[in-house]
Amino acid sequence: MPESTLAEARHCALRLRGSVSHFTRRLRSAQGGDGLSVAKLSVLALLHRLGPLTPSELARHERVKLQSLTRLLAELEADAWLRREPHAADARQSLLSLTRAGVKALTADVQRREAALVAAIGATLSSAECAQLLKACALLDRVADAVPAAPLPVQASAGRAR
Repeated sequence: MPESTLAEARHCALRLRGSVSHFTRRLRSAQGGDGLSVAKLSVLALLHRLGPLTPSELARHERVKLQSLTRLLAELEADAWLRREPHAADARQSLLSLTRAGVKALTADVQRREAALVAAIGATLSSAECAQLLKACALLDRVADAVPAAPLPVQASAGRAR
């Protein structure tokens, strides 16, 4: 890659990272104090998208250690947003899934965020700018798809024979 193209790509990457970070922070702050934390939202959304998972599978998908999720999962269970059931094939494991209240909390949070976005876009962008933003979204998707994913962390099974 020629140096001028590399410098342009570097500048674009820095600007994009800054804009995405700023956008994410503002969107998070728009939800108000009663919204879900980023960690809770991530866990609920993952379970909604993928269905029931074991705590270990959830930790792998979230790219965190299982111990990091323990308190969060307990809070979600205490809020009755998460249900823990015995794993059918492995009695040492449990399966986590969303409750109706969990789906409702997730849906309400997503709708609040989308309403804030709709209001901001409607108040600041023209129709032509909305069209440009849609094109930019397609470009962002292409760039995101080209970023190599880090391998999922490998965790030893607690029940493995020694």
